[in-house]
Amino acid sequence: MKVLIIGSGGREHAIAWKVAQSPKVDKIYCAPGNAGISQYAECVNIGAMEFEKLAAFAKKKEIDLTVVGMDDPLVGGVVDIFESQGLKVFGPRKNAAILEGSKAFSKDLMKKYNIPTAAYENFTSPEEALAYLETAKMPIVLKADGLALGKGVLICNTLEEAKEGVKTLMLDKQFGSAGDEIVIEEFMVGREVSVLSFVDGNTIRIMTSSQDHKRAKDGDQGLNTGGMGTFSPSPFYTKQVDEFCRENIYQRTVDAMKAEGRPFKGIIFFGLMLTEEGPKVLEYNARFGDPETQVVLPRMKNDIVEVFEACVDGKLDQIQLEFDHNAAVCVVLASDGYPEHYEKGYPITGFENFENKSGYFVFHAGTKFDEAGRIVTNGGRVLGVTALGEDLKKARENAYNAVQWIHFENKYMRNDIGKAIDEA
Repeated sequence: MKVLIIGSGGREHAIAWKVAQSPKVDKIYCAPGNAGISQYAECVNIGAMEFEKLAAFAKKKEIDLTVVGMDDPLVGGVVDIFESQGLKVFGPRKNAAILEGSKAFSKDLMKKYNIPTAAYENFTSPEEALAYLETAKMPIVLKADGLALGKGVLICNTLEEAKEGVKTLMLDKQFGSAGDEIVIEEFMVGREVSVLSFVDGNTIRIMTSSQDHKRAKDGDQGLNTGGMGTFSPSPFYTKQVDEFCRENIYQRTVDAMKAEGRPFKGIIFFGLMLTEEGPKVLEYNARFGDPETQVVLPRMKNDIVEVFEACVDGKLDQIQLEFDHNAAVCVVLASDGYPEHYEKGYPITGFENFENKSGYFVFHAGTKFDEAGRIVTNGGRVLGVTALGEDLKKARENAYNAVQWIHFENKYMRNDIGKAIDEA
């Protein structure tokens, strides 16, 4: 069969690598793709938001399954366009992708269906938001309602910071229309855990847990980024936590979406906070996490294409997910200065060091080929270096050894990815 993947990051590279292992697949395309994805897929110069062009391409090439990696096209309704043209596509429709597309919607959904989350209020008026802050308890969290590349969340320690945050989101429009409405919610204390799941509208199948590191600098300092590294599994995601979440969060979310007339097919990413009162939902995403995917998929035993098809066909109840009893750590190699200002176009060397080395992966995020055919940096997050190990400490050691095999001029990384492993 022929598969089309939509996206251009490390997540899509990991998906392409996994899809390439399926005996069902003989041709993969990726739009727009990147330099690393071209190892497995034919990259097609169509943007992820060019829905009609993408659908026309899928028809012309007789694509059997399209997999949407990114949030923007899902929230924008790419699945609806594909389905209206009789094309098989994996991902939620527009009316279900709102689970990620609107923080206010997801918070209201959780309140209505009694899914544990932080206390909150929604605001469309900056004046009302500022008035609310005068009596609120600090620290407090401000969230832009819409998509903001994972950066629209502000943690404010003082009233002054919180007021400044409202100004940034709602008046200065730092994240554009994403800040037309904001959610102000209580600050939760605890361990963060990410849990990815496959959903077919009725049935949910939980993948292994992981944990992301969002801040740019060591010790969780610096600005929020799209993610500087991950590890899987999370040692804090215990059997008790899993049982609680299965009973109170996972299936309840799927049932809630169905009850709202928004049946969800695709990936639900649960961002959880393990508080003293028990696990609570921080956020939902409507697609694979990046870079969580880069540690979860290398541990998955299933043929991913079979799982995708089961979700689309409503037959996920016939699938049991299987994961290796090992661990994975991913360290992101970024351009120095990310997430603010950074240079692009530096040649990258050392990829040959990963050839024929079992348990080591280098997933491309911001890379491209230059005119001379060299692979060069083309973004803030450049590569995700992932390594497996029999346990988390070994996987971390392997990952930090492997980052030394890659070289480019303004290479930057955090040196403490997986520091929580020592605290477990």
